[in-house]
Amino acid sequence: MLNSRQRAQLRGMANGYDTILHIGKGGITDTVIKQAQEALTSRELIKACVLETSGMTSRQAADMIADKTHSEVVQVIGSKFIVYRENKDDKKIFLVK
Repeated sequence: MLNSRQRAQLRGMANGYDTILHIGKGGITDTVIKQAQEALTSRELIKACVLETSGMTSRQAADMIADKTHSEVVQVIGSKFIVYRENKDDKKIFLVK
C-alpha cells in the first residue's frame, strides 16, 4: 500500500512519461492486460489513457487494470491514469519511506 509521500513521488515521476497504454472501443481485453503486465514488469510505472469510445470511465479502467495486474492506482485525472507495481527482481524505482 502506497502512502501519500510515495504517491506524490510517483506522480512527479510520471509527469514526464508518455502514455503507453490506450484503452479504446474494445475496452479492457486480454491483450490490454498483457501489455500492461509487460510494461509494469519492465518499467514499474505506466501512464494510460481511456478514449471516449471505450464506454468506461478512467477510474473504472484504472481499478480494473490494477486488479488484474496486481498493481496500485497512483492517480486518475481526466481520461488518464497512472499505475505502479514494484518489480522485486529488477527494481528501478526506489520509493521514499
